[in-house]
Order: sequence, then structure tokens, then C-alpha cells
Amino acid sequence: MKLDILAFGAHPDDVELGCGATLSKEISLGKKVGIVDLTRGELGTRGTAELRSIEATNAAKILGVSVRENLNFADGFFVNDKEHQMAVLQMIRKYKPEIVLCNAIDDRHIDHPKGSKLVSEACFLSGLEKIVTEVAGELQEKWRPKQVYHYIQWNSITPDFVVDVSGFIETKTKAVLAYSSQFYDPSSEEPETPITSKNFIESINYRARDLGRLIGVEYAEGFTTERYLAVQNLSKLI
Repeated sequence: MKLDILAFGAHPDDVELGCGATLSKEISLGKKVGIVDLTRGELGTRGTAELRSIEATNAAKILGVSVRENLNFADGFFVNDKEHQMAVLQMIRKYKPEIVLCNAIDDRHIDHPKGSKLVSEACFLSGLEKIVTEVAGELQEKWRPKQVYHYIQWNSITPDFVVDVSGFIETKTKAVLAYSSQFYDPSSEEPETPITSKNFIESINYRARDLGRLIGVEYAEGFTTERYLAVQNLSKLI
């Protein structure tokens, strides 16, 4: 299956939180979208790896993505080395996305910038002819995505561009809340974490509303890019 967009996240729920509304919008426009989680989030204070896998499946259904896979890297301890790059590279060659979305370039959780750099470098390596990979005994063709963009997570990074996601925040929020073990639940007796507060859930809305305000729309999501963005002419800009 060839995808238009492949979104990577260090943990289940990273993609939903960082770019869920953008993916929902792209899917509504007919684009084929997939998600690859690097880890199962097994070190999370709340829930279990098994429960988060179920939640990830439910969130994917809400967004309408075509496929979701998990590379089962070690949560908290995966590194940016050949072994991990090759695993990511195989996913890129398997789905041949035009655009790859990945974790924030800098963030509170150490896995986020690690995952960001790992996926970005794998996107480059995936285009090299002499790196040989195979899946189920079949050789893969080289493939390099046209663009690699990084969504924004905990830290308030200044975006290089924003996407108008008006009309899609509700879907994003539903997908995030599919991870019921991870977020605000006043009846939960599990330990509190930075993402279990009511304020954190509300930040999904007010951050998107603030970015939308800056471009004159209701809601927006921000991204950073590794290369210059190009437009055919000035009228293509909002």
C-alpha cells in the first residue's frame, strides 16, 4: 500500500496530539495516511503497553488512517543507530510516503527529539541505492519522501508554517481521548502526571485556537521544516 503521508511517533498518542487534526483533514481530502509508533509506551506512569495498543487501534479508527504499525523499540532507551534506522527505513520503503511527519525537534520527553532525529535521518538513508532491505523475503526499492515535517508537542516551538484545521479539532480531541488511561480522568486513582491535568486536555483547543488566530482562521496546527518551503507564486499563501 502506497501512502501519501506517514506519521511517526515515539509513543502511541504522540501523533494524535501533535498532528491529529491535520491528518484528519488530509484524510477527508482523500489522502491515504498511516501511523508508525516507535515504542509501545511501556514506561508510561499510567496504563500498560497492552492497553495502549488497544487505545492506539481505537484512535486510528477515529482518525480514519489506512494502517498503523508499531516497531516495538524500547521506550525511553531506543537510540539513533543503524539497527533502529534500518527498521524505520523499512517502513518508509514499504509505504513510500510523499510526506513524513515526525516528533518535535525539541521537547520535554527525551524520546521525542530522539525519535525526531532518528526518523529524519532514516528518510535520507532510505533513498540510497546501496542500502539493501527486504520484507518477507522481497527486496525493497529505495524511496525518499519529498518532505519531512516535525509537529509540535509539549514545548511551545515557533512553527515554520501552520495548517488550517478548522472543523477537525473535535476529531483530534476524540482520538486523543481514546487513550483514556493517559489523560484527565477525575475518577482515576493512578498517579498524576504532566499530561493528566484538565489544563493539558484544554490546551489542545486553546493552542490550536491561538495558532488559528495568527492566520485568521478558527484553528491551526504548527510544524517545523528542515528545508525551505516553496510556492509557485505569492497568491498561494493564505
